[in-house]
Amino acid sequence: MSEAPRVDAPRVKVRLGENNYGKADVQLFKVFRDTPRHEVRDVRVRVAMTGEFGAAHVDGDNTDLLATDTVRNTVYALAKTGFAGSVEEFGKELVRHFVAAGPRVQGAFAEFTEHLWSRIEVGGQGHDHSFVRQMPKHTARVEGDGQTFKVTSGIEELYVLKTTRSGWAGYLLDEPYTTLPETTDRVMATFVTARWEYAVDECDYDDVWARAYRQIQETFTDHYSPSLQNTLYRLGEAVLGRCPEISRVWFQLPNKHHLPYNLARFGLENGGEIFHVDPEPYGLMEGWVERA
Repeated sequence: MSEAPRVDAPRVKVRLGENNYGKADVQLFKVFRDTPRHEVRDVRVRVAMTGEFGAAHVDGDNTDLLATDTVRNTVYALAKTGFAGSVEEFGKELVRHFVAAGPRVQGAFAEFTEHLWSRIEVGGQGHDHSFVRQMPKHTARVEGDGQTFKVTSGIEELYVLKTTRSGWAGYLLDEPYTTLPETTDRVMATFVTARWEYAVDECDYDDVWARAYRQIQETFTDHYSPSLQNTLYRLGEAVLGRCPEISRVWFQLPNKHHLPYNLARFGLENGGEIFHVDPEPYGLMEGWVERA
């Protein structure tokens, strides 16, 4: 069987656009052993650099480029002394290092997904060196040129639910396509994803995160919710009220539908007790809440 003739793609004029390179999914786990009561930090890290990398892309010239393997090694090495506080501060340390270390590097960013661990309770007290991983995650992104930084922090996979004091009514009925019945009493559940930007250059990032985390949970409980949109706005308003360090906050709230299951066919009454959790499709609400 003869081979098909080779057809070369026509040459066109192009230029290199925005680009970066680095190392992703660096799994960093640190144990603080300064005292018999240990602390742990469990972080997935991505570091990327921006700069004058045209020669590598266009000509295959790797002169003055840091290897991504070096980036990985640096993350672990700098974590020894540079990761003593928040992931946001560690991000600044990483950005400073790579801008200084790479002759062609002009800027860098570091992204973090931190898994949270709490102490296992033994006899009513948290154990000194045994932990259980929690579901919510602390996220952060730090970008800069080594001198100035933009910091964004956030939360992922905070699963919250309330069994009453929520509804969905008064909406547009678009016949014949509207089939959902109105309700003023439903189960409302969502995975909260949030991220926020700062109005200050420096702060206690871990403390701000803890306050925002607590406020989101408290505000979720404190009102009748006519919609996830209204709850999104209330969450943002409350977080900005509690955290003056934050300039604006973004939320993503998927509606994790809990639908009453039809027990009548079995001769049983469902008094708002048995639900089917429908995984997809789902409603999705997103938005920023900003200071006026």
